[in-house]
Amino acid sequence: MTVYHPTLAAGRWRSFSLMEQLAHVGSEVERAIAWAEKSNFAYSRTAVERALELLHLTIEDARNASRLKELTRVREALLDYFLGDNEYRSTAEGWRKYFFAFARAAALMKQSP
Repeated sequence: MTVYHPTLAAGRWRSFSLMEQLAHVGSEVERAIAWAEKSNFAYSRTAVERALELLHLTIEDARNASRLKELTRVREALLDYFLGDNEYRSTAEGWRKYFFAFARAAALMKQSP
């Protein structure tokens, strides 16, 4: 398996809060959606792989143990949406809304003293 984020995988990922981690995952999901909408499925697939790598690092982060059920469900639904039959009937808009909340929370956390 290709490692797309070697410095993050080496431990830097754990310096981010859960909100920041999921905001970064969401950035890759947004890229995957955007490339799919442009019918560039090779680029979309690579963005999905990057998102899954970051999500895997998030799941492995012991600080997120209480969120394990949600994180593994997100992984399952992402795989279903991008690589499966979309049995959960996910939508691009739904993914955008889900991850936008984390991006907003991360930005607000950086603004607070």
